[in-house]
Amino acid sequence: MSTDIISFLLNWEAAPYHLPIYLAQIKGYYQQEGIRLSILEPSNPSDVTELIGSGKVDMGLKAMVHTLAAKARGFPVTSVASLLDEPFTGILYLKASGITGDFHSLKGKRIGYVGEFGKIQVDELTKHYGMTPDDYTAVRCGMNVAKYIIEGKIDAGIGIECIQQVELEDYLKKQGRPIEDAQMLRIDQLAELGCCCFCTILYICNDEFLQANPDKVKKFLKAVKRATDDMLANPQESWAQFCDFKPQLANEVNHKKFQRCYAYFSESLYNVHRDWRKVTAYGKRLEILPSDYVPNYSNEYLSWKEPEETADPLEAQRQMASHQEECRACGGYRRLVV
Repeated sequence: MSTDIISFLLNWEAAPYHLPIYLAQIKGYYQQEGIRLSILEPSNPSDVTELIGSGKVDMGLKAMVHTLAAKARGFPVTSVASLLDEPFTGILYLKASGITGDFHSLKGKRIGYVGEFGKIQVDELTKHYGMTPDDYTAVRCGMNVAKYIIEGKIDAGIGIECIQQVELEDYLKKQGRPIEDAQMLRIDQLAELGCCCFCTILYICNDEFLQANPDKVKKFLKAVKRATDDMLANPQESWAQFCDFKPQLANEVNHKKFQRCYAYFSESLYNVHRDWRKVTAYGKRLEILPSDYVPNYSNEYLSWKEPEETADPLEAQRQMASHQEECRACGGYRRLVV
């Protein structure tokens, strides 16, 4: 039997930054475009690119560095748009752990990571700072980094500012401790990358599905763009609609996550050429990409005008860091105007 339903695999269980995908379904935008979408959640985030690349799933979400590595490993996937641009990613820890802003303070510590590439990143950083992978204990903990830190199973772990760091801050607040005690050593700064784009969350497609169904992909992206526009124009209303559809997300900590994600949402959905060049170079540095690798992304399925890239990305990152600190202190829905 066959079906015309598009299977779409999230990069983890439903989270606040998945809102545009669900909102397009809630508001009937997929139906209006003449497509049907089945939204799936993986039991293991590391399975996503393999499932999409093997053709078992048509489309989904994954970070940029994983999307590059998937194609290099023989799983044919292509990024057709961006969902979340450059969320700050790094090694999270609590001040009480004895870890400081100096990478060498991680020596002898237990560091958690989501999947294979997280460990590769930390291993490469140890070499960058005159250490070795034997100088720390690696603990694979999936998306439960904050949980493992809170439970004392690890001293630090890789996470993103708008998700796992918010979970740590919520824990500290409930303990009557300052939320500023949740700290991050940003990987882009440690590795001197000049951007934090390796964790940009992308809309990716199986290449065979993409080649056979370009119109379906265009219609999907049009529907998601409408939902993204709605969310950016009316974040509070959109969050209420999302929580009505996914009531398990209707709590204070998830609302805070959505507020912190709000500045990272890509308004245009376009893949940023500069970011792909930088992360491709980083992938070669990590030795997960061959020297002649050509990045696997396309903007040809987006039908609206492509925006100009930021002239000074480092200054934009500096402003975003300040912006997110303000959001941490005050909350609310805030978008950065560079």
